[in-house]
Amino acid sequence: MDFITATPAAGAELVLDTCVYIDLLQGRTPPEVDRLLGLRILNHSTIALAELTHLFGRLDPAHAATRPALARVSEAIDMIPPHRLSAPSPRAFAEAGMLAGLVARLSGDTASPALLMDALLILHALETGRVLVTRNIKDFDRLQQLEPRSRVMFYRQA
Repeated sequence: MDFITATPAAGAELVLDTCVYIDLLQGRTPPEVDRLLGLRILNHSTIALAELTHLFGRLDPAHAATRPALARVSEAIDMIPPHRLSAPSPRAFAEAGMLAGLVARLSGDTASPALLMDALLILHALETGRVLVTRNIKDFDRLQQLEPRSRVMFYRQA
């Protein structure tokens, strides 16, 4: 997995949802997504970084699979070029709260704290002019319907 290779003329810059990193680590991205990621400039959000590092506290250290999984996640994080990592603005944080709250109210999905992180990620992509790549169709489709200026590329797992 190489996050650096890209051809600037190949299209809009991308930002990755956390599920993309997980799918890449597990070898479960479709070939079309692998090709796309090799052609476009990849950017990374501190939101996805926080969700990835959350695994270091959440996974059971006594479980046999935890250590190798965290080693792979750590390697992926280390491959993120610092100049391609950015954080959402305070305005995006404020708007994400409203957007996630609206989606929760309209959908009846009030128990999903991940929805706030997803709202923040889609707004971060929007404010930086990037296309968000995700397989989380359920949440990001609802968010995009309420923020139609955002650009999202969806995929299904291989």
